[in-house]
Amino acid sequence: MRVSVLHAAGLPRPYSESKPLVIEDLDTPMPRRGEVGVDITYSSLCHSDLSVVDGSRVRPLPMALGHEAVGRIASIGEGVDDVRIGDRVVLVFVPSCGHCRTCLAGRPALCDRAAEANGSGDLLHGEALLRSADGGRINHHLGVSAFSDHAVVARESVVVIDENVPDEVAAMFGCAVLTGMGAVINTARVEAGQSVAVFGLGAVGLASVMAARISGASDVIAIDPNTAKHALALKAGATAVGTPEEAAALAAMAAGGGVDVAIEAAGSGRVLAGCLEVTHRGGAVVAVGLPHPSQELSVPALQFAGMGKRLLGSYMGDAVPTRDIPRYLGYWREGRLPVELLHTDTCPLDQINEGLDALAQGQVVRRLFRA
Repeated sequence: MRVSVLHAAGLPRPYSESKPLVIEDLDTPMPRRGEVGVDITYSSLCHSDLSVVDGSRVRPLPMALGHEAVGRIASIGEGVDDVRIGDRVVLVFVPSCGHCRTCLAGRPALCDRAAEANGSGDLLHGEALLRSADGGRINHHLGVSAFSDHAVVARESVVVIDENVPDEVAAMFGCAVLTGMGAVINTARVEAGQSVAVFGLGAVGLASVMAARISGASDVIAIDPNTAKHALALKAGATAVGTPEEAAALAAMAAGGGVDVAIEAAGSGRVLAGCLEVTHRGGAVVAVGLPHPSQELSVPALQFAGMGKRLLGSYMGDAVPTRDIPRYLGYWREGRLPVELLHTDTCPLDQINEGLDALAQGQVVRRLFRA
């Protein structure tokens, strides 16, 4: 199997020259009990991958990267009897165990066992399977390791989908769509007539824009310093677009003194503080982006008790993947969720380092890779 492996984080840009990701030929492991083997069709490059490469998200190395993909079941381990060889599946990066405190509370995106396995580079049902040519351990990225032509994952890391969904569409549902849509629908629970501002117009932010329109928001304000993304946001359903400097004025004009919900999808403590400033009394701010661990948030404490504002964290969109992916695919079939707008282009896996450069420079939203 061909796998993209990160051996050292923090290498200098451009990545096309420093080549942090190295494609290696590894022995293909067989799935253990509770696991499945998946032939990857398309994988998708996300800022979370870039954050591991540049050192913002510390992960055990070496690591086989990639966490968003679509593929087909190629092998099945013992104890798995609800999927078949050839089933098309979307991969998800939190393989909930179903038995821990958070799973039992109905919040599988925060599964304790999955968080432990993902943090250590293992799989939900056992230690890492990948080995280098000299026998050394290679860690799994978020239980998926999708920048590859094959992956062995926990059964809980896949959601079976219909045949009539194009691979280029399905590839973006396991992270971008699940996270951005879920932040609006599951975490904020936006209602018809409310006003929403989305800060950060990457794939997750644009999916939040789409979700706000689906939820019936009257005003959807899309904010990003990269003005090249504004036209895309309007196509995704935004009613107004602007830069961070224009956000307060846009919120005041469109929403009459502030928005009901602000979505922070930029991964910045400073932007998160700005979201609170443009939110109306009693409104909610949803933190979706993943800032560098060193960043801190400093805001007037009186905004909470004194103004009734709420700050909500949203990991993987508070999703229940087996429920939400089919539901969101239904929106796509109805023509209400134009996910195709997120797909910038498709490249061979050999160009993964060039893809990192394009993402870091804001030139792409979602670049897909053929295995």
